[in-house]
Amino acid sequence: MLAATFSVLPGALHLVGRPSEPLRTMNVMPTPLDGLLLIEPRCFQDERGFFLENYQSVRYQAAGIPEQFVQDNQSRSAKGVLRGLHFQVMRPQAQIVTVMRGRVFDVAVDLRPVSPTFGQWFGVELSDTGPRQLYMAPGFAHGFCVLSDWADLHYKVSRLYDPHDEGGLLWNDPDVGIQWPIEAPQVTPRDAAYPRLNDLTHAQLPHNQPAE
Repeated sequence: MLAATFSVLPGALHLVGRPSEPLRTMNVMPTPLDGLLLIEPRCFQDERGFFLENYQSVRYQAAGIPEQFVQDNQSRSAKGVLRGLHFQVMRPQAQIVTVMRGRVFDVAVDLRPVSPTFGQWFGVELSDTGPRQLYMAPGFAHGFCVLSDWADLHYKVSRLYDPHDEGGLLWNDPDVGIQWPIEAPQVTPRDAAYPRLNDLTHAQLPHNQPAE
């Protein structure tokens, strides 16, 4: 199974918005997996703190993010915690993951059965100093591990969370081969019991239906 991890290439970033309106600009970088975008909202900082717009529908749609988002979630995790890899099966969600505080290694695995990159993964360090966001189209499994003392993550999702529709992929599946940057992470028993990719049936994979 192919696997890869990538770092930010500043020369590949492009602006979305009109130059005369600096508050409306952001940096967006495509990744080797179609349906994944690395995003850095423009952040204005001074001695008081900072201001940024972490979502604006018109601007994000212009960047190639067509979904309407219906739920916001937030998590806080300590250093060494690994969460994932999670997805919804019958109602797959598009997501925009934003690091509000701290630093994480964020991972998405392509589980779309008809995708030419099925089973491949993308990993990148996200932080509150940038890059800050990762957009995932429906059909990816998502997980992250925390590199800072604490990390706060915010998630926008295109479908409501359904506890009866949860799916999971084993975080250290050797057939996927994610190169996590920490040893002996703190993983819940539920996440540690998820199946390997080769053990997932077609019915257990995200159905890749468009958001409603």
